[in-house]
Amino acid sequence: MEDFAAYQIRIRGQVEADDLNTASPLQLTVEHADPNVTLITVHTDQAGVIGLMRHLHGLGFLLLSVMRDAQPN
Repeated sequence: MEDFAAYQIRIRGQVEADDLNTASPLQLTVEHADPNVTLITVHTDQAGVIGLMRHLHGLGFLLLSVMRDAQPN
């Protein structure tokens, strides 16, 4: 069973949506970006978010937090 949900990921620094989506395995939406933190959201299952975290880490981004939206989809 696929359990899709919205995930919010905070990464250190300011990043543009185009820079994140260029080679990303999933479509990411930048919700907020300032010089210290960028908040992105993605709609995927748990395996997808794990792959995305590995992808972002491999690009050198520092992940500050990953949270699953509590609202059912």
